Amino acid sequence: MSTNQSDIGLIGLAVMGENLVLNMESKGFSVSVFNRTYAVTEKFAEGRAKGKKIHAAKTLEEFVGSLARPRKAMIMVKAGAPVDAVIEQLVPLLEKGDIIIDGGNSLWTDTQRREKALKEKGLHYVGAGVSGGEEGALNGPSIMPGGSEESWKSVGPIFRKIAANVEGEPCCRHMGPDGAGHYVKMVHNGIEYGDMQLICEAYAILKAAINPTAEEFHRIFAEWNKGELNSYLIDITEQIFTKKDEETGKPLVDLILDKAGQKGTGKWTVGNAVEHGVVLSTVNAAVEARILSSMKAKRVTASGILPGWTAPAFTGDRAQFINDVRDALYASKIVSYAQGLDLLGTASKFYGWNLNFGDIATIWRGGCIIRAAFLNRIKEAYEANPNLENLMLAPFFTEVFAKSQAGWRRAIAAAVERGVAAPAFTASLGYYDSYRSAVLPANLLQAQRDFFGAHTYERVDKPEGEFFHTNWTGHGGTTASTTYTA
Repeated sequence: MSTNQSDIGLIGLAVMGENLVLNMESKGFSVSVFNRTYAVTEKFAEGRAKGKKIHAAKTLEEFVGSLARPRKAMIMVKAGAPVDAVIEQLVPLLEKGDIIIDGGNSLWTDTQRREKALKEKGLHYVGAGVSGGEEGALNGPSIMPGGSEESWKSVGPIFRKIAANVEGEPCCRHMGPDGAGHYVKMVHNGIEYGDMQLICEAYAILKAAINPTAEEFHRIFAEWNKGELNSYLIDITEQIFTKKDEETGKPLVDLILDKAGQKGTGKWTVGNAVEHGVVLSTVNAAVEARILSSMKAKRVTASGILPGWTAPAFTGDRAQFINDVRDALYASKIVSYAQGLDLLGTASKFYGWNLNFGDIATIWRGGCIIRAAFLNRIKEAYEANPNLENLMLAPFFTEVFAKSQAGWRRAIAAAVERGVAAPAFTASLGYYDSYRSAVLPANLLQAQRDFFGAHTYERVDKPEGEFFHTNWTGHGGTTASTTYTA
């Protein structure tokens, strides 16, 4: 194809990059591509891209020269220093008004830094979270772009056309300025950690109590996938139990070592929640569970030393127990999303992003890893009340808790009785019970803080904002209190 005609360009031809390019081209866009190693570009050009409106550039100069203005150059390389390196090479070749798009899993503070620096040069920088894996990139991902309104006018039509589509609505909307897109993607990934861990705990509790076969597990998850738990992650879990190992004929899942990996976005989410004073206990439990799983050798050693617990054989109603675990999974999932949305709301105010929760729920319904039927309920909740303080308080979800609470508690009790670790289930229930409690034991905690550190406390029988300190070891067994007005 001739130069100066490509609608968009992409740098970084790993599988995600290649699939995004093919997606764009299939939707009618002409695309220029560049990879640091030209052999990779050449292989793509002569293979999957052959005969398509894709221009394979040998040099970065050729790549930039082939883009229609305002140039839109999308980077799909490893987060961190590689992104900075590509930007450094690109900037001298661009002109004012051109747009650089980072479609990787970059830390949102890096995106903020880059956006500020490029803005001073007259360039736009878009941090776009892209979720859906290789399949989503090819067939329609969920895209969460940040950046200026002006850049959105240029990249929005492309992104919305290549995104997944649910009920006629593209799974892509503008998230907000600077790092908003990458921040929303980070929280998406944190929720993804929680979802996956909750599913694994449901599996562990069922296995310990009633020990279903792989085929029975397949049927259980297939049934769950027909109802309120319908989601991509439940769907692939259902499929996992059907896969047999070619060498042994056993269920493949039973032969996989119990050591989970992680790329860091879950840790970022938890760390930022701590900084903002937001409870993210379900995701935190999921991150810690992955860390504990990686300590395989230590766990094997400890298993021969630390005393365990032998639970009595299961004698209850098997169908009811499966339903209890389902209820626990659903209720815990709602808590995890409520916590994630709480973090998004706090960050939105802190950074001035003005995030729209209805938009976020809308674009998460398709393409992304956490896509699920119940996201429609979240969308409806925020459409009914944009100022909803906590997702759990929406009428639909309070009703779910009322119906599922008994089973939720029974499932966790069964895990405790059998010595099965269920940190995400218990953290979710702990958050629910704490949030719904008008009174918590923090009165004693404040007394302790005042005793050893004179940190003061408020009183239930005095106006809010008045602080007191007590001499807890006063002479003759008496105490002296001092009032501090805030």
